[in-house]
Amino acid sequence: MKLALLAVGVIAGTFWSRIARSEMLKEGQIAPDFSTQMVVGDQIKNVKLSDFRGKRVVLYFYPKDNTPGCTREACSFRDGFTRFEKAGIVVLGCSIDTSDAHRAFIKKYGLPFPLLLDHDRSIARAYGAANGIPILGFDRRITYLINPDGKIIKVYQSVDPSTHATEILDVLEKSAAGNAPSGKPAAN
Repeated sequence: MKLALLAVGVIAGTFWSRIARSEMLKEGQIAPDFSTQMVVGDQIKNVKLSDFRGKRVVLYFYPKDNTPGCTREACSFRDGFTRFEKAGIVVLGCSIDTSDAHRAFIKKYGLPFPLLLDHDRSIARAYGAANGIPILGFDRRITYLINPDGKIIKVYQSVDPSTHATEILDVLEKSAAGNAPSGKPAAN
């Protein structure tokens, strides 16, 4: 009986994941603005994406604070943060976790960038990250690189949490040198 219930759950989860996932945005689209709060160190501040107009933004979605993959990814961004700062790039992490969970995660790993609050998943839905792992209630791991005009210039759908930040920095440095990947013009 338990095996049958498990099989039904897996089948239902697979079917649900196909219909419940939000559509991911594509390169060239305008990044949807959002208004939320972010945890910066110990503080909570109001924020909108439009606050960063004129800057490049890395907006990365991750399933949950303090899980192995999410910790590796956050620490990868932390370890490359000086390079992001020098390049004038804002890093924003986003998950469904609470402000207390974000504060603890930031403190435990010394994260120097803000984590966005998305309790109602409105940001995740707008960016196609919602319901990536519906059985567990987590969002998918996806990253958007947004140019200073608010246009999405790169979408990272398949992410290796350990090397993701370095991958983004390498692409940005190639773009800045005029060697943009895929024959596309260098991004702003």
